[in-house]
Amino acid sequence: MDSRISARALSAALGGWRTREPAYEALADGIRLLCLDNRIAPRTALPAERELSAALQLSRSTVAAAYRSLRDSGHISSTRGSGSVTLPLRRRDPEGATTTEDAIDLQQASPPAWPGLAGVISEVALSASTIVARTGYDVLGRSELREAIAARYSARGIPTSPHEIVVTTGAQSAIHLLASVLLSRGDRVVIETPTYPHAADALRRADARLVGVPVTTADGWDLDRGQQAFARTLPVLAYLMPDFQNPTGRSMTAAERHGVLQAAERSGTILVLDETTADLDIDRGTVAPGFIDGDPSLVVRLGSLGKTVWGGLRVGWIRAEADLVRRLVAARPAHDLGTPEFEQAVAAAALAQYDAVIAQRSHVLRAGRDALVAALRGSLPEWRIPDVHGGVSLWIALDAPLSSTLVMDVRSRGVLLSAGPRFSVDGGHDRHLRMPFTAAPEDLVRAVGVLGEAWPRVRGGAPVAMTEHLDSVV
Repeated sequence: MDSRISARALSAALGGWRTREPAYEALADGIRLLCLDNRIAPRTALPAERELSAALQLSRSTVAAAYRSLRDSGHISSTRGSGSVTLPLRRRDPEGATTTEDAIDLQQASPPAWPGLAGVISEVALSASTIVARTGYDVLGRSELREAIAARYSARGIPTSPHEIVVTTGAQSAIHLLASVLLSRGDRVVIETPTYPHAADALRRADARLVGVPVTTADGWDLDRGQQAFARTLPVLAYLMPDFQNPTGRSMTAAERHGVLQAAERSGTILVLDETTADLDIDRGTVAPGFIDGDPSLVVRLGSLGKTVWGGLRVGWIRAEADLVRRLVAARPAHDLGTPEFEQAVAAAALAQYDAVIAQRSHVLRAGRDALVAALRGSLPEWRIPDVHGGVSLWIALDAPLSSTLVMDVRSRGVLLSAGPRFSVDGGHDRHLRMPFTAAPEDLVRAVGVLGEAWPRVRGGAPVAMTEHLDSVV
């Protein structure tokens, strides 16, 4: 058994779980969703029935029935005297049946591979004899790739030397590496909420204490809250996505960039700017250069080719001052031995055609966004659909806090989504749903059809007390 979750922690993670009747099935669905989102890892021991019933103020028979439902659907196993443990999950619906091949998977917000990638890989493979003559991986990155990445930054108005670049195995690897080098147990980290959940997971694994700053599709970053958070907690690090933030799609204004930079400089906080979505422009024209004038020792940027070229091309990078690059390289062997050279060669060749890559991405994402927005506004007019100008997803405001229940309902009908709470730092967001527009337009329209059919049923199945409250506030 790898870990255990306490009744108190499980209660906090469940949030507003009681969104339908009977209560035991609502509780079981809440735990299923935590497992599906990997917020409860496989082989995690769940609280005893008596402990969880006390924490949730439920009868023990209700918790027992929920655990029985979870056993029936293959999400947990229980042994007398040893308790209940979550199981590794196959791709399954809530009733335990494996999902069909025609399921629409909108959990991953990554477009299909850039069409020119296959040709690039073929060309790189012709030089395989040269590549295999070398070690095969390195902790810093191939010089030609670092030069290409540095040139892209310099062209944006951010003068960069190849010595200020370290190549990683994707952006997620970069976040883990930065967290391990820059953070110690208990350090505070400012982070947007909602945010990219895997970044929050990486920071928590470094035993950081996360301080959430709200960002919304309508109003952007809450500068007052953000500046107070910097001044009050003196965070060591702040993780932000200033361009086409995931999941909201919002980009910082010049005033927001300036305000955040000032707050970070006053508190001595290192700004880690995740720019993995910054190039995914649809309407805006050019990408704002961001924190150009910031102290180089306080501004770290990370990027990758996962959202632009292909999610399967696991190549990312960190741009930082040379001293931090040296520290990262020294610490990296404890995490991985380096980025494979073949992937780096493919990445360098793709960057040579990057303008064409971005143009094609803009076309694909525009088609997906426009189809999704039109379908949602036609089928679910009661939802608030934001206007986004780039990125990969819509952060939709539902007219009831039933995102988790809706996700579980449509999952059994072949539409796989992530509920709003998955993107929360400190709970909530069950009134929101993230919908990527990276899939084919016809699949997005079909998914909206399923949502439109499910929503009245989900909303109607909420407990009477909740329905009365919703009707009074919507």
